[in-house]
Amino acid sequence: MPALVLFDGDCNFCDASVQFIIRHDRHASIHFASLQSEVGQSFRTRHRIPESVDSIVYIEEGVPYLKSDAAIRIAEHLDGRWRLLRLIRFIPRPIRDHGYTFFAKYRTRLFGKKEVCTLPSPEIRKRFLDR
Repeated sequence: MPALVLFDGDCNFCDASVQFIIRHDRHASIHFASLQSEVGQSFRTRHRIPESVDSIVYIEEGVPYLKSDAAIRIAEHLDGRWRLLRLIRFIPRPIRDHGYTFFAKYRTRLFGKKEVCTLPSPEIRKRFLDR
């Protein structure tokens, strides 16, 4: 199973993050599913991810990563300078996760909710498990 990002399908920032990952995932190795989809709910149940988790989740080799750990794991797949984002791992997790939680709490107020869905190309569509 390829690496998987579960994301909030209603959040503009999360959608923009998915589009960013698609553009910068150097090997197209990450697949996607919204948390609200049947596929997303299936992974949520399988990996015992609480309903309170409503932002990006990264799953690799059957291990779910949440909050800043998810962001770090995703950064490892990015091209160019974006890979440097993984260096935030040297900041203690409680501090990283506090910042992540604070931003996640206000992301829909800052960026809004999706009114319409983005229609990806057939090539990119293959990377979404909840087609």
